[in-house]
Amino acid sequence: MIQLRSIINVADNSGAQRLSVIQVHGRGNKKIATLGDIVTCVVKQALPTGQVKKHELVKAVLVRIKKEKRRKDGSYIRFDDNAGVIIDNPKDKNPRGTRIFGPIGRELKDLGFNKIVSMAQEVY
Repeated sequence: MIQLRSIINVADNSGAQRLSVIQVHGRGNKKIATLGDIVTCVVKQALPTGQVKKHELVKAVLVRIKKEKRRKDGSYIRFDDNAGVIIDNPKDKNPRGTRIFGPIGRELKDLGFNKIVSMAQEVY
């Protein structure tokens, strides 16, 4: 579970390296985000030659979380780190980067992030 001010890694090649969560979308007044949720973040660390610069406000979708998530079939999925992919527009759900690094959760396909799922190396 990701809460406000959590630091997450970036799983794409947009140029950002670390993000700090400042808002969770689509949860009403709740301040906890899980796999597949869209969050607003501030870029805390970035490459100088990347598309995304330091201190920029971006929207990201969470593709990996440390906290286990229960699936409909009764199994659980858990990852080694917290990571997100920077997206252009929450309505389009298209990523800003051209590559996705590391595994992602299968729940993203059900939520309509088909472009991210197709670019990922592994889907669990």
